[in-house]
Amino acid sequence: MNSLKKIYTLVLLFVSLIVNAQAFRNYSNEFLTIGVDAASLGMSKSVVATTSDVNAGYWNPAGLLHIKDYQGSLMHSSYFAGIANYNYAAFAMPIDKQSALGISVIRFGVDDILNTTQLIDSQGNIDFNRISLFSAADYALTVSYARNLILKNVYFGINAKVVRRTIGDFASSWGVGLDAGIQYIRGDWSFGLMVRDISTTFNIWAIDSDAFATVQNAIPGQNQELPETTEITKPKVQLGVARKFRLSRFFNLLTELDINMRFAKTNDIISTGIASIDPALGFQLDYDNFVFLRAGLGNFQNTTEFDGSNSLSLQPNLGVGFIYNGIQIDYALTNIGSVGNALFSNIFSVKIDYSFFRQ
Repeated sequence: MNSLKKIYTLVLLFVSLIVNAQAFRNYSNEFLTIGVDAASLGMSKSVVATTSDVNAGYWNPAGLLHIKDYQGSLMHSSYFAGIANYNYAAFAMPIDKQSALGISVIRFGVDDILNTTQLIDSQGNIDFNRISLFSAADYALTVSYARNLILKNVYFGINAKVVRRTIGDFASSWGVGLDAGIQYIRGDWSFGLMVRDISTTFNIWAIDSDAFATVQNAIPGQNQELPETTEITKPKVQLGVARKFRLSRFFNLLTELDINMRFAKTNDIISTGIASIDPALGFQLDYDNFVFLRAGLGNFQNTTEFDGSNSLSLQPNLGVGFIYNGIQIDYALTNIGSVGNALFSNIFSVKIDYSFFRQ
């Protein structure tokens, strides 16, 4: 335990030094914070200590060491009444008893956006034939590696990711970054630490100057200069503790509490000029590891009402799932209370574990 505490302290110290040494954008590559896997989202993303399948490549790559054979996962969800689509695919496999490898792809995009920048011709006439369509899409390719290095029940993992973002033909960017995670298991207790963008994720944008010139003076006094062409994503920390309970011969309960930390002042329930903290709590009740019922609470935010008063909002999530012949299907209903401007989302995912077919 003392070794694990020292590792936590060193990681947090390293992150704080990075944050204080450079200038960052508070919100960058935010599509990578949405989450994957309906089972995890049904628990309000509180899975960093217990994730143990192919989806661990996203939540905490150290968890990949728990898989026994090839695994694959697919997920689809839509946001903002179907305007935006979020798709995810992942594959993972053990290399040997001490290491594992994973790869995942994410796409978040809005397609068929009307481009009306050429709607009015040089004579001042409206020509609807000059309207075209374009897409704004974000992509991420992540390669994950996990290994048991020190103690039997301490696992380490790292992600190397490449980020591609496009806004039609107007602008595009490339970015690279690293994540790192740790898991420690002792009896029915599990502990996890995930640091996203531990190296910072650096995006470089290429902007089409000709396309920008067509809209540069569309609003007097605005859009006069090209926007910045670089983005640096701040690190984020997720710390979790979980416990499993055996309720009876067939029923088991998993509980996990996570602390999500950003190094920025936000509307999170705990917010300072240095960091903001948002807790998340998740539950999973299973019947003989066959049928699952999940619930979670997260996204605790201080909100300002129209009358100027302040209130605390939170986001409840629910989920169900089942496993049959090596195939796991999960469903999550998120943001049930419709917190903020986002509507609730129906999320489906499927996971295939090849170890069943070897039996």
